[in-house]
Amino acid sequence: MAKDFLVELGTEELPPTALKKLMLAFSQGIADGLKQQDLAFEAIEPYAAPRRLAVVVRNLEQQTPQKDVVIWGPPAKIAFDADGNPTKAAEAFANKNGIAVSALTSESDGKVEKLVFRSQAGGEATTDLLPAIVEQSLNALPIAKRMRWGASRAEFVRPVHWLIMLFGDDVVDAEMLGLHAARETRGHRFHYNQTLQVDNASDYLKKLPSIAYVMVDYEQRQQLIRQQVEAEAEKINGVAVIDQDLLDEVTGLVEWPVALTGRFEERFLAVPSEALIYSMKEHQKYFPVVDKDGQLLPHFITVSNIESKDPAQVIDGNERVIRPRLSDAAFFFETDKKVSLSEFRQRLKPIVFQAKLGSIFDKTERIKGLAANIAAQLGADVDKAAQAAELCKSDLVSDMVGEFDKMQGLAGYYYAVHEGLDDDVAKALKEHYQPKFAGDALPETMTGTIVALADRIDTLCGIFGIGQKPTGSKDPFALRRASLGVLRLLVEKQLPLDLKALLSAAADQHGSNIGKADETVTTAFAYMVERFRAWYEEDQIAAEVFQAVQAKQLSEPLDIHNRVLAVNAFRALPEAEALAAANKRVSNILAKSNVETASAVDAGLLQEPAEKALAELLTQKSDEVAPLFAANDYTATLAALASLRAPVDDFFDNVMVMADDEALRNNRIALLNQLRQLFLQVADVSLLAPSKN
Repeated sequence: MAKDFLVELGTEELPPTALKKLMLAFSQGIADGLKQQDLAFEAIEPYAAPRRLAVVVRNLEQQTPQKDVVIWGPPAKIAFDADGNPTKAAEAFANKNGIAVSALTSESDGKVEKLVFRSQAGGEATTDLLPAIVEQSLNALPIAKRMRWGASRAEFVRPVHWLIMLFGDDVVDAEMLGLHAARETRGHRFHYNQTLQVDNASDYLKKLPSIAYVMVDYEQRQQLIRQQVEAEAEKINGVAVIDQDLLDEVTGLVEWPVALTGRFEERFLAVPSEALIYSMKEHQKYFPVVDKDGQLLPHFITVSNIESKDPAQVIDGNERVIRPRLSDAAFFFETDKKVSLSEFRQRLKPIVFQAKLGSIFDKTERIKGLAANIAAQLGADVDKAAQAAELCKSDLVSDMVGEFDKMQGLAGYYYAVHEGLDDDVAKALKEHYQPKFAGDALPETMTGTIVALADRIDTLCGIFGIGQKPTGSKDPFALRRASLGVLRLLVEKQLPLDLKALLSAAADQHGSNIGKADETVTTAFAYMVERFRAWYEEDQIAAEVFQAVQAKQLSEPLDIHNRVLAVNAFRALPEAEALAAANKRVSNILAKSNVETASAVDAGLLQEPAEKALAELLTQKSDEVAPLFAANDYTATLAALASLRAPVDDFFDNVMVMADDEALRNNRIALLNQLRQLFLQVADVSLLAPSKN
């Protein structure tokens, strides 16, 4: 018969941001351990609250399944000599399986008579296996740093205080982390600060919320918090800003959630809302509230861990705590506004960006030069780009960013608006940090896009120039993220810029800071191309598609991207495989030929109907795709060339390319080269053909 199994480990308050991860890992570890032992169960349920990790396994079998084990040994004719005496092979088989030689038997395995040992395995009691399974799961939890406490030698993320292990109604005999398994849990630290006996898993899940003021179901607790916070916001005609990370953290902080609404003075709304929100979320774990238009309201929602008889006292306490935080933000904002961004920029001179690459001030000088270069290429406003580049790091030395580091860029934007700077310049100060992560939004303004490109390319070129290429585990300047940011900006913003040329321009800005400029550009470009390849791999585009395009040694990411999409679309056509194989065949022929392949086809030397037909079609297709290729419509170009499959197949079936007549042979090779060059305009599609081992 199957029974429910409950394990709960009681601890000091666990790290709230890691609670969900620990809960799921604990559950998964136990599930894996049960499966390894072939122990069947119906379902597994993870639970967690600030002071406990728990797992309930539903309908767990009481023992492992019994099964017949058949071990075949050596053939009987080898196991016994002519006199019927056992050989060393028979003795070795008997010793291996722990039986006497006299007990050996033989059977036919369907082919030959062999020694065989039959036994039964399984049938181990579940209660004997559970301690090791639980302990193994605890040891495998993703804990960065374990701690010891008191005189105990046990190690865990936090000190442990109790352990429940119940199989059905019975306590499992187990000891781990210095604790003996029992049936006593503990309630809420304030509402029910005492032990509570539980009979089984169902009793545990019933008593904790109904008696002990502990909502042990993490998902249920989180859903309740969301509902309470949203309801509180509705009471004041607002909308709660519920960030998932903050919601997870708050769920990890409370056992018995009670949402309460607090208020702060409206005068603080003069401070940038991002600073207020940051202070509420990061420092106090409050949920901000906005109106229907998304404007911040002078309210916050906190989630208490107690059900107070006088909630007004709790609210007042929270209001008292948040007021100094907001006052600081207001003070920093007002103080910073007395200093211009240009003055802040001068303070960047002693702040080192990188020892060999100078100060952050020096970096803004380089960004300015590169941004002006990019703006000129794109026909954008060079003066705006240069001004934004000059000021883009100024707010790093402001008091606001010194206190709220996530305000970098945003603070610069607000100070630029205060100074009355051009709107595009102001927006660029915050936008140039975008994209900050995979999937993040790109800058909206062209000025912001240009400065974002210049900033990242300056960093890439400089760090590669001093020989600090990222390794598998170390990337202190986030060059991987910078590379993907540059590629996204160029591709998604449809900017026809040459990446090698940009890197070269950045190398010129660095001057003597870096070593060999050409080598730096080559290395940095190769690194970024590899990131580009990985990009398409994540998009499920076959590696050979990117290889087919990159065989042309292109350096304009937007052009590369358009060709990759075109080749990927071509690859899906029914004609693609045959044409790829034909191109590969042509490539091999041309490689082995010493003929000047650039020579034109002599129509007078065309003899066979198949070669005449192909020559005529190639001329037609060349005229047809010329305007398509000129318009960079690579998809349409390859689609038009797909119709060459039949005449190409016919040519190879009926024409001897390597004819004895040299003039005839050279003319046919020239014809094939014309075919190959039509496809090579877009990519080397021969690389799409499967390799023959």
